[in-house]
Formats: sequence, C-alpha cells, structure tokens
Amino acid sequence: MLALPPELTHRQARATLQQLLAALAAAPGGQACVDAHALRVFDSSALAVLLECRRAALAAGRRFAVQGLPPALVGMAGLYGVQDLIQGPG
Repeated sequence: MLALPPELTHRQARATLQQLLAALAAAPGGQACVDAHALRVFDSSALAVLLECRRAALAAGRRFAVQGLPPALVGMAGLYGVQDLIQGPG
C-alpha cells in the first residue's frame, strides 16, 4: 500500500508524487491503494497528486483506490468535481 505523508501541500507535492509513482511502479498486483490516514495538512495539491497517481495506475492497467481521506479533502474534491475519481472504483 502506498501512503501519503502527514503534510501534502504545494511545497511537498513534487517530491511526494515522485515517491508515490516510484512505489507504484515497483509494487506488484492489480490494484494501487493509497493510504491517506496520516494526512493532516493539505491543499489542492494533494488532489493533483492523487489524480496523477490514479492516471498512472490506470495507464498501467491497475485499479486505483484511496483509503482514509480526511473529510475536508473529500469536500474539496467535491467542489472540484473529482470526488468520484479519487473515491470511486478506478
């Protein structure tokens, strides 16, 4: 399982994305699952990171799922119209 850090803002987005994509490429299996339970401080960059991970997973023929999204990030995803992309089956 891939894990998000406690803080994911614009400042950490590039490094976090690189780490997640590397872990995704190295992980076996047909599903990429991201654990967001530790995430406490975030901005819209967190959504961008998740969406790019989803894109990479689907391009590799994998399903994509996120567990433990903070309610505020779910709300933000709804505002941007991407809630189903990060919460729905992928």
